Amino acid sequence: MSEPQAIAIEVERLTYRYPGGALALQDVSFSISSGEIVALVGPSGAGKSTLLMHLNGLLPEQIPENGQSAITVCGLPLTRGHCKEIRRRVGFLFQDPDDQLFCPTVREDVAFGPLNLGLSRDEVLQRIEESLRSVGLSGYEQRSTLQLSVGERKRVCLAGVLACQPDLLALDEPFGNLDPRARRSLLEILRTYSGAQILATHNLDLVVQHCNRVIVLDEGRICADGSVETILADRSLMEKHGLEVPISLANSPTTGQKAPQAVDSSPRMDS
Repeated sequence: MSEPQAIAIEVERLTYRYPGGALALQDVSFSISSGEIVALVGPSGAGKSTLLMHLNGLLPEQIPENGQSAITVCGLPLTRGHCKEIRRRVGFLFQDPDDQLFCPTVREDVAFGPLNLGLSRDEVLQRIEESLRSVGLSGYEQRSTLQLSVGERKRVCLAGVLACQPDLLALDEPFGNLDPRARRSLLEILRTYSGAQILATHNLDLVVQHCNRVIVLDEGRICADGSVETILADRSLMEKHGLEVPISLANSPTTGQKAPQAVDSSPRMDS
Protein backbone atom coordinates (compact mmCIF):
# COMPACT_ATOMS: atom_id res chain seq x y z
CA MET A 1 0.00 0.00 0.00
CA SER A 2 1.40 3.40 -1.01
CA GLU A 3 1.94 6.02 1.66
CA PRO A 4 -0.47 8.98 1.72
CA GLN A 5 0.84 12.13 0.08
CA ALA A 6 1.89 15.03 2.27
CA ILE A 7 -0.45 18.01 2.44
CA ALA A 8 1.06 21.00 0.63
CA ILE A 9 -1.60 23.49 1.66
CA GLU A 10 -4.70 23.40 3.84
CA VAL A 11 -7.40 26.04 4.06
CA GLU A 12 -9.97 25.77 6.83
CA ARG A 13 -13.09 27.98 7.04
CA LEU A 14 -11.48 31.01 5.40
CA THR A 15 -13.73 34.08 5.27
CA TYR A 16 -12.66 37.45 3.93
CA ARG A 17 -14.39 40.80 3.59
CA TYR A 18 -12.66 43.56 1.62
CA PRO A 19 -12.17 46.95 3.29
CA GLY A 20 -15.39 48.75 2.44
CA GLY A 21 -17.64 45.80 3.16
CA ALA A 22 -17.72 43.49 0.12
CA LEU A 23 -17.72 39.84 1.22
CA ALA A 24 -15.33 38.00 -1.12
CA LEU A 25 -14.87 34.59 0.54
CA GLN A 26 -17.06 32.71 2.97
CA ASP A 27 -16.26 29.53 4.89
CA VAL A 28 -13.82 28.18 2.27
CA SER A 29 -12.15 24.87 3.16
CA PHE A 30 -9.98 22.52 1.09
CA SER A 31 -6.55 20.90 1.04
CA ILE A 32 -4.07 20.13 -1.73
CA SER A 33 -1.61 17.25 -1.61
CA SER A 34 1.99 17.50 -2.71
CA GLY A 35 2.17 17.09 -6.49
CA GLU A 36 -1.57 17.58 -7.02
CA ILE A 37 -2.71 19.94 -9.82
CA VAL A 38 -5.95 21.72 -8.99
CA ALA A 39 -7.98 24.10 -11.16
CA LEU A 40 -9.97 26.87 -9.49
CA VAL A 41 -12.87 27.78 -11.78
CA GLY A 42 -15.95 29.94 -11.58
CA PRO A 43 -17.52 33.07 -13.05
CA SER A 44 -15.78 36.44 -12.98
CA GLY A 45 -16.01 37.96 -9.52
CA ALA A 46 -16.32 34.57 -7.81
CA GLY A 47 -13.33 35.26 -5.52
CA LYS A 48 -10.70 33.15 -7.31
CA SER A 49 -7.93 35.78 -7.35
CA THR A 50 -8.72 36.77 -3.76
CA LEU A 51 -8.37 33.17 -2.65
CA LEU A 52 -5.05 32.72 -4.44
CA MET A 53 -3.65 35.91 -2.89
CA HIS A 54 -4.45 34.55 0.56
CA LEU A 55 -2.28 31.49 -0.07
CA ASN A 56 0.81 33.66 -0.48
CA GLY A 57 0.04 36.14 2.28
CA LEU A 58 -0.60 38.99 -0.17
CA LEU A 59 -3.48 40.37 1.93
CA PRO A 60 -1.51 41.22 5.07
CA GLU A 61 -4.45 42.58 7.05
CA GLN A 62 -5.70 38.97 7.27
CA ILE A 63 -2.47 37.48 8.63
CA PRO A 64 -2.55 36.83 12.39
CA GLU A 65 0.45 37.67 14.53
CA ASN A 66 0.78 34.09 15.74
CA GLY A 67 -1.24 31.08 16.81
CA GLN A 68 -3.96 29.56 14.69
CA SER A 69 -4.52 30.51 11.07
CA ALA A 70 -7.07 29.54 8.43
CA ILE A 71 -4.19 28.65 6.08
CA THR A 72 -1.38 26.14 6.62
CA VAL A 73 1.44 25.65 4.10
CA CYS A 74 3.65 22.55 4.40
CA GLY A 75 2.73 22.36 8.09
CA LEU A 76 3.41 26.06 8.77
CA PRO A 77 0.46 28.24 9.80
CA LEU A 78 0.29 31.50 7.84
CA THR A 79 1.24 33.97 10.56
CA ARG A 80 3.39 37.09 10.46
CA GLY A 81 6.32 35.14 11.86
CA HIS A 82 6.11 32.55 9.06
CA CYS A 83 5.10 34.92 6.29
CA LYS A 84 8.52 35.24 4.62
CA GLU A 85 9.04 31.48 4.52
CA ILE A 86 5.52 30.84 3.23
CA ARG A 87 5.99 33.38 0.44
CA ARG A 88 9.07 31.40 -0.59
CA ARG A 89 7.17 28.12 -0.48
CA VAL A 90 4.15 29.41 -2.42
CA GLY A 91 5.22 30.85 -5.75
CA PHE A 92 2.58 33.31 -6.96
CA LEU A 93 2.10 34.20 -10.62
CA PHE A 94 0.00 37.31 -11.21
CA GLN A 95 -2.58 37.44 -13.98
CA ASP A 96 -0.91 40.52 -15.48
CA PRO A 97 2.89 40.16 -15.78
CA ASP A 98 3.24 43.94 -15.55
CA ASP A 99 2.14 43.60 -11.90
CA GLN A 100 5.14 41.36 -11.26
CA LEU A 101 7.95 42.76 -13.40
CA PHE A 102 9.60 45.94 -12.15
CA CYS A 103 13.34 45.66 -12.84
CA PRO A 104 15.05 46.98 -15.99
CA THR A 105 16.38 43.61 -17.19
CA VAL A 106 15.34 39.98 -17.15
CA ARG A 107 18.38 39.04 -15.05
CA GLU A 108 17.52 41.56 -12.33
CA ASP A 109 13.90 40.49 -12.19
CA VAL A 110 14.70 36.79 -11.86
CA ALA A 111 17.41 37.56 -9.29
CA PHE A 112 15.11 39.61 -7.05
CA GLY A 113 13.58 36.69 -5.15
CA PRO A 114 16.78 34.70 -4.57
CA LEU A 115 18.61 37.84 -3.44
CA ASN A 116 15.88 38.49 -0.88
CA LEU A 117 16.37 34.95 0.40
CA GLY A 118 19.92 35.93 1.32
CA LEU A 119 21.59 33.52 -1.09
CA SER A 120 25.20 33.92 -2.17
CA ARG A 121 26.05 35.58 -5.48
CA ASP A 122 27.12 32.27 -7.03
CA GLU A 123 23.89 30.57 -5.94
CA VAL A 124 21.80 33.44 -7.30
CA LEU A 125 23.59 33.29 -10.66
CA GLN A 126 23.06 29.54 -10.82
CA ARG A 127 19.35 29.89 -10.09
CA ILE A 128 18.98 32.60 -12.74
CA GLU A 129 20.58 30.32 -15.31
CA GLU A 130 18.56 27.25 -14.31
CA SER A 131 15.19 28.98 -14.09
CA LEU A 132 15.58 30.82 -17.41
CA ARG A 133 16.61 27.58 -19.07
CA SER A 134 13.56 25.82 -17.59
CA VAL A 135 11.20 28.36 -19.20
CA GLY A 136 13.04 28.40 -22.53
CA LEU A 137 14.59 31.86 -22.14
CA SER A 138 18.31 31.15 -21.92
CA GLY A 139 20.23 34.11 -23.28
CA TYR A 140 17.55 36.64 -22.31
CA GLU A 141 19.41 37.87 -19.22
CA GLN A 142 20.22 41.33 -20.57
CA ARG A 143 16.93 41.86 -22.41
CA SER A 144 14.63 44.64 -21.25
CA THR A 145 11.36 43.30 -19.89
CA LEU A 146 9.62 46.13 -21.76
CA GLN A 147 10.69 44.66 -25.10
CA LEU A 148 9.24 41.18 -24.55
CA SER A 149 5.95 39.73 -25.75
CA VAL A 150 3.18 38.97 -23.25
CA GLY A 151 4.06 35.28 -23.36
CA GLU A 152 7.75 36.00 -22.79
CA ARG A 153 6.95 38.32 -19.88
CA LYS A 154 4.82 35.61 -18.27
CA ARG A 155 7.68 33.15 -18.66
CA VAL A 156 10.10 35.64 -17.06
CA CYS A 157 7.68 35.99 -14.14
CA LEU A 158 7.51 32.21 -13.83
CA ALA A 159 11.31 32.00 -13.95
CA GLY A 160 11.49 34.45 -11.07
CA VAL A 161 9.04 32.31 -9.11
CA LEU A 162 10.88 29.06 -9.89
CA ALA A 163 14.21 30.62 -8.90
CA CYS A 164 12.94 30.65 -5.30
CA GLN A 165 12.30 26.87 -5.54
CA PRO A 166 8.73 26.93 -4.15
CA ASP A 167 6.79 23.86 -2.98
CA LEU A 168 3.54 25.12 -4.51
CA LEU A 169 2.58 27.28 -7.48
CA ALA A 170 -0.46 29.58 -7.23
CA LEU A 171 -1.23 30.78 -10.77
CA ASP A 172 -3.80 33.46 -11.55
CA GLU A 173 -5.04 33.09 -15.16
CA PRO A 174 -1.67 31.84 -16.40
CA PHE A 175 -2.98 31.28 -19.94
CA GLY A 176 -4.82 34.60 -20.29
CA ASN A 177 -3.93 36.85 -23.27
CA LEU A 178 -1.60 34.23 -24.76
CA ASP A 179 -1.70 33.03 -28.35
CA PRO A 180 -1.96 29.24 -28.94
CA ARG A 181 1.80 28.76 -29.30
CA ALA A 182 2.51 30.64 -26.06
CA ARG A 183 -0.21 28.68 -24.25
CA ARG A 184 1.31 25.39 -25.38
CA SER A 185 4.77 26.54 -24.34
CA LEU A 186 3.62 27.56 -20.86
CA LEU A 187 1.65 24.34 -20.45
CA GLU A 188 4.72 22.26 -21.25
CA ILE A 189 6.73 24.22 -18.67
CA LEU A 190 4.11 23.65 -15.97
CA ARG A 191 4.04 19.93 -16.75
CA THR A 192 7.71 19.68 -15.76
CA TYR A 193 7.10 21.19 -12.31
CA SER A 194 6.92 18.47 -9.65
CA GLY A 195 5.30 20.43 -6.83
CA ALA A 196 1.62 21.11 -6.19
CA GLN A 197 -0.22 23.62 -8.36
CA ILE A 198 -3.45 25.55 -7.98
CA LEU A 199 -4.47 27.70 -10.91
CA ALA A 200 -7.41 29.98 -11.54
CA THR A 201 -8.45 29.92 -15.18
CA HIS A 202 -11.36 30.30 -17.59
CA ASN A 203 -9.69 28.02 -20.14
CA LEU A 204 -11.44 24.77 -19.27
CA ASP A 205 -10.04 22.75 -22.15
CA LEU A 206 -6.54 23.39 -20.78
CA VAL A 207 -7.84 22.30 -17.36
CA VAL A 208 -8.80 18.97 -18.95
CA GLN A 209 -5.29 18.63 -20.36
CA HIS A 210 -3.33 19.67 -17.28
CA CYS A 211 -5.28 19.20 -14.03
CA ASN A 212 -6.51 16.21 -12.06
CA ARG A 213 -8.99 18.04 -9.83
CA VAL A 214 -11.39 20.99 -10.05
CA ILE A 215 -12.79 23.31 -7.40
CA VAL A 216 -15.78 25.42 -8.45
CA LEU A 217 -16.00 28.77 -6.66
CA ASP A 218 -19.03 31.04 -6.96
CA GLU A 219 -19.88 34.11 -4.87
CA GLY A 220 -17.02 33.28 -2.54
CA ARG A 221 -18.15 29.73 -1.73
CA ILE A 222 -16.91 26.34 -2.85
CA CYS A 223 -19.79 24.80 -4.79
CA ALA A 224 -18.14 21.61 -6.06
CA ASP A 225 -14.84 19.78 -5.64
CA GLY A 226 -13.89 16.64 -7.53
CA SER A 227 -12.21 15.07 -10.52
CA VAL A 228 -11.92 17.02 -13.78
CA GLU A 229 -14.14 14.63 -15.73
CA THR A 230 -16.83 14.47 -13.04
CA ILE A 231 -17.13 18.21 -12.45
CA LEU A 232 -16.58 19.71 -15.89
CA ALA A 233 -18.85 17.21 -17.67
CA ASP A 234 -21.79 18.02 -15.37
CA ARG A 235 -23.75 20.33 -17.67
CA SER A 236 -26.32 21.45 -15.10
CA LEU A 237 -23.65 22.27 -12.53
CA MET A 238 -21.60 24.18 -15.06
CA GLU A 239 -24.54 26.23 -16.34
CA LYS A 240 -25.65 27.03 -12.79
CA HIS A 241 -22.31 28.70 -12.14
CA GLY A 242 -21.93 30.56 -15.42
CA LEU A 243 -19.60 28.01 -17.04
CA GLU A 244 -19.72 25.76 -20.09
CA VAL A 245 -18.73 22.14 -20.55
CA PRO A 246 -15.35 22.23 -22.34
CA ILE A 247 -15.34 21.07 -25.96
CA SER A 248 -13.12 18.11 -25.12
CA LEU A 249 -15.77 16.75 -22.72
CA ALA A 250 -18.93 17.87 -24.54
CA ASN A 251 -19.53 14.42 -26.05
CA SER A 252 -18.50 12.47 -22.97
CA PRO A 253 -20.98 9.73 -21.90
CA THR A 254 -20.91 11.20 -18.37
CA THR A 255 -21.92 14.68 -19.50
CA GLY A 256 -25.03 15.76 -17.66
CA GLN A 257 -24.48 13.55 -14.61
CA LYS A 258 -24.54 15.14 -11.21
CA ALA A 259 -21.19 15.94 -9.62
CA PRO A 260 -21.01 13.87 -6.42
CA GLN A 261 -19.36 16.55 -4.28
CA ALA A 262 -21.46 19.56 -5.25
CA VAL A 263 -22.39 21.61 -2.20
CA ASP A 264 -24.86 24.08 -3.67
CA SER A 265 -27.37 23.43 -0.90
CA SER A 266 -25.71 26.16 1.20
CA PRO A 267 -27.50 29.54 1.13
CA ARG A 268 -26.23 32.12 -1.33
CA MET A 269 -24.27 34.93 0.24
CA ASP A 270 -25.24 38.57 -0.12
CA SER A 271 -23.55 40.52 -2.87
